[in-house]
Amino acid sequence: MAKLTKKQKIAYAKVDQSKLYSLSEAAALVKEITNVKFDASVDIAVRLGVDPRKANQMVRGSVSLPHGTGKDVRVLVLCTPDKEAEAKEAGADYVGLDEFVDKIKGGWTDVDVIICVPAVMGKVGALGRILGPRGLMPNPKTGTVTMDVAKAVTAAKSGKIDFKVDKYGIIHAAVGKVSFSQEKIYENANELLSTVIKMKPTAAKGTYVKSIAISSTMSPGIPVEPKSVGA
Repeated sequence: MAKLTKKQKIAYAKVDQSKLYSLSEAAALVKEITNVKFDASVDIAVRLGVDPRKANQMVRGSVSLPHGTGKDVRVLVLCTPDKEAEAKEAGADYVGLDEFVDKIKGGWTDVDVIICVPAVMGKVGALGRILGPRGLMPNPKTGTVTMDVAKAVTAAKSGKIDFKVDKYGIIHAAVGKVSFSQEKIYENANELLSTVIKMKPTAAKGTYVKSIAISSTMSPGIPVEPKSVGA
């Protein structure tokens, strides 16, 4: 393990790993233990008692964070010509089809969200091997394959995030910035966690939420009491 800096040692000393903090306490503590010179992201990791290899235990969805993510979300809309004006007026950063399909095939993925209309999924589907691992593949379940392009762009720009359990049964998501107030971090985190809890698959047995940790860039993880969500 790399040697801890003086600031990191102070941060680790402030987190009692044997304790489960309430979500509100964790939202305050993550601000206190972050000492980097940039506006660090606040991240949540949720370990679920599901087997993501089974389709009936996959947990995947989206949520609109009350206070946004704190970052400028770059949106690409892949659509037919009749939808281009709508996408641009809604604030999409990039709009088009064939030129962007070719750019993505060449390795370009410098966006945060990709939205497309159903009619172009034939072309977009061929990009799955590139977009899938980066979490950029449009999906009807998350509202990124839609005819209502303007609504999808507005949602993405205002703080809508997608989440998906990984092969280890963990959901990772950013819920804001350290510059946010404790209340905003708590409310964003609570919205995400409440949504994940509501999506418990009927096929999942035993404990659904096994553990929750909140952290910032380069900070230690703060263990969170699952029962404090929504409290």
